[in-house]
Amino acid sequence: MKKFIMTAIVAGAFLTACEKDSVDQDEVKDVDVSALTFNRIGKFTNGSGDEGFAEISAYDSKTKKLFVVNPQETEISVWDIANPSTPSKLTSIGLSSTPNSVAVKNGLLAVAIENANKQADGSITTFDTETQDLKRTYAVGALPDMVTFSPDGKYIISANEGEPNDDYTVDPEGSVSIINIDAEEINTLYFTSFNAQSIGNEFRVFGPNASVAQDVEPEYVAVSDDSKYAYVTLQENNGIAVVDIESKTINMVYGLGAKDHSLPENMLDASNKDDIVGNFQNWPVYGLYQPDAIAFAKINETEYIITANEGDARDYDGYSEEERVKDLVLDATAFPKAAELQLPENLGRLKTTTANGDIDGDGDFDKIYAYGGRSFTIWNTTGGIVYDSGDQIGKKTFELNAALFNNDEGDVDDRSDDKGAEPESVTTLKIGKSTLLFVGLERTGGAFVYDITNPTSPEFLNWILNTEDVGPEGLLVIPADESPNNENLLVITNEVSNTVSVYEIK
Repeated sequence: MKKFIMTAIVAGAFLTACEKDSVDQDEVKDVDVSALTFNRIGKFTNGSGDEGFAEISAYDSKTKKLFVVNPQETEISVWDIANPSTPSKLTSIGLSSTPNSVAVKNGLLAVAIENANKQADGSITTFDTETQDLKRTYAVGALPDMVTFSPDGKYIISANEGEPNDDYTVDPEGSVSIINIDAEEINTLYFTSFNAQSIGNEFRVFGPNASVAQDVEPEYVAVSDDSKYAYVTLQENNGIAVVDIESKTINMVYGLGAKDHSLPENMLDASNKDDIVGNFQNWPVYGLYQPDAIAFAKINETEYIITANEGDARDYDGYSEEERVKDLVLDATAFPKAAELQLPENLGRLKTTTANGDIDGDGDFDKIYAYGGRSFTIWNTTGGIVYDSGDQIGKKTFELNAALFNNDEGDVDDRSDDKGAEPESVTTLKIGKSTLLFVGLERTGGAFVYDITNPTSPEFLNWILNTEDVGPEGLLVIPADESPNNENLLVITNEVSNTVSVYEIK
């Protein structure tokens, strides 16, 4: 049985948060973010099974309710957090099929629901947050995986992943749906206009006999502050799509390139069989960024998007790209010491893709590509890297709590050969003139906190962590002016332990 230990890694002492009173931007005071504290003030367990009873949460400031995706019980669990220290369970919202995501705006709850046949069109269903009565159901694309509102509250936007079936005989097109709430109008956008284009920069189209439109798998959406653009991660494809919300068009799709792990700032521990925890080395490996969650931030009048570079492979009965380096045929010129590299204590255990790397088409691999960047990245809105955290997440977890390094529910170092800590979720919070970034770490647990007020040089502040909470899937910030206790809050929803924790930021 895993021993539960409360861990707090805090930089500095108590500092009062910004006053809730509304002020002009020029009057907003600086806050010493290095002195912020992050204290868990509330926690509850959602469901009684092994895992999968709590994935994503959304908060309604009007009713002080927290809505939690509960796919195992095919419902949205509802909790009263008017007193966030003592959450109380309310009546759940039952659904006809599996929910994947929730969002709240202006008293309206939106739920992304997949079809019982996952390759068929799904739906976005809306409810009144106060009465929990059904409002409207909108048909969208196949497998709506994430839903959000535009900041102005006019639109609901969903990323419809369009995954193939296990045999890979049915592969629906990925899509993005835009719902005009007042007009009750639905527009689902597909990627057919990109079928004849070569997107480049390591953008991947590799499913068996798939067109670009079939192959793209929209994962997550972030919307600009002015509600004009949506930025959509295409995780398996290693890309991002830019959607013009008003004109309802996909303006651009771009690849994100690959991280060179032979560079000094991009070291990695690539083996779980080397008997060394935190064995950071440079290797002749490229990491595809493949972000899951994405966030938008406007800092000093400049717009940025921020990604959690988790990585993901296609591994189906009908097609799999996964292979360990030990089983690859490596090009003798590119890898003159292939036999040594392929030892289990070196690169042999590392999971890689067979969909990329055979540059000249002769059947052997000239490059090795692994999944995920093991990092977060700050990009400009056209895909240029402003900052990447390199190998800092791995090195920081090892430095601060080596027992959780590349952990898989208690087995230290077990994920080193896969995707490391798996940064999965990101969100931001403005405090005074500063912008904080929270990065959820699926395998090690908890969330890293950074000050990204200077986006080219983020500063690590804290690791918010309680080892009772396993598998953080969703991060939610509740600003002080919407919070039930008038303090900034962070809600972490954990899909393995089924726990939801509320942290107060002071």
